[in-house]
Amino acid sequence: MNEEMMEGANQQLSEDSFTVVRAEVRTHILPLLDRHSLVTGSYKWTEFDDEFLRKNVESIAVVDMDVLSVSEKIDLRTTNLCIHIFSLSDDGPSTLNLEEDEELSAANHWLLPAAELHGIWESLIYEEDIKTQLLNYVSTAIFFSDKNVDSNLITWNRVVLLYGPPGTGKTSLCKALAQKLSIRMCGRYAYGQFVEINSHSLFSKWFSEKNIHVLQVFVESLTAARNASQAGTEPSDAVRVVNSVLTQLDQLKRYPNVVILTTSNVTEKIDSAFLDRADIRMYIGPPGANAIYKIYLSCLEELMKKQVIYPRQQLLSLEELDTMGYIKSKVTELSLKLHNIAQKSAGLSGRTLRKIPFLAHSLYAKTSVVTVETFLVSMEEAVVQQQKEREHLNGPERSC
Repeated sequence: MNEEMMEGANQQLSEDSFTVVRAEVRTHILPLLDRHSLVTGSYKWTEFDDEFLRKNVESIAVVDMDVLSVSEKIDLRTTNLCIHIFSLSDDGPSTLNLEEDEELSAANHWLLPAAELHGIWESLIYEEDIKTQLLNYVSTAIFFSDKNVDSNLITWNRVVLLYGPPGTGKTSLCKALAQKLSIRMCGRYAYGQFVEINSHSLFSKWFSEKNIHVLQVFVESLTAARNASQAGTEPSDAVRVVNSVLTQLDQLKRYPNVVILTTSNVTEKIDSAFLDRADIRMYIGPPGANAIYKIYLSCLEELMKKQVIYPRQQLLSLEELDTMGYIKSKVTELSLKLHNIAQKSAGLSGRTLRKIPFLAHSLYAKTSVVTVETFLVSMEEAVVQQQKEREHLNGPERSC
């Protein structure tokens, strides 16, 4: 069984205080596990009987659980746990502009783990185990570096390319992965940094060598400027930028604590030299019906929690529906309705899927607070309308 992860987010403390609290939190977690040792799936505590935890800890979550079925319980007392204790930064991203009077932002910089990025990892749902693969990739890259594996014999560049149509969560996945890594490695590094480069700014007329150094941390998107230049359609400055980026990528290999995450909506135009440097190239496509169901289920649970949908009614997971054979009954009726809506939503981007509950309430709900039955009818109407708009636009959804 994979190691289960227990993550505890501390309230904001001074650096010295946090160092003391970090050591003490571990000792107070064990009694909590004794009292609540059996969990099913991921679990989160936000209220505590322990005065120390109540004073110093905002939440404790058991995440990244490798369970065989939704009904299987795990005993935390006998499970190999990795405990990560961290404090979230409330500071928003700082912005770097190419020139003081230029409106175009060159980069955004976050200190990790950031409160703004907390929870994105859990909200991203894919058919395939993409998130686990990315975490395993980074773990191996760091492990090979720690073992001083000869990179002249075995090559890895710590460069990841996520590609696919707009609205599928590629950029969000980059941010979520950076946040996740900063939490998992909080015992190794004092803090993490995430720098998001606006690739369009690299081709601005104000480009200068000072901006290339920012690329030593993060590259957001790279297209085939060099090939376009050869065809006479791209200026020579763009070629210089691409060549500089490739040179910087090669130099970054000496730093074991840097990971480069890149995204693209137009993979057929990406420079071949860059593609050759990417260790992993992952396609991120529109969610399938199962992933859509899970996305909708998480949205409805949030609305029931906030009493926008009231009273609360139980909706079944896909695993539970499968166990019941997808047979209609009083227990499965609402969940089967949601499953039908998920199937009708095929082809919509993840960005649009997350908008459906809002559109359902704003355009089709007759009252502020609605029942689950009524809200599902509104959701279906919103999905039908979005599919009509998608067809009217004659192709895949355009990027917002």
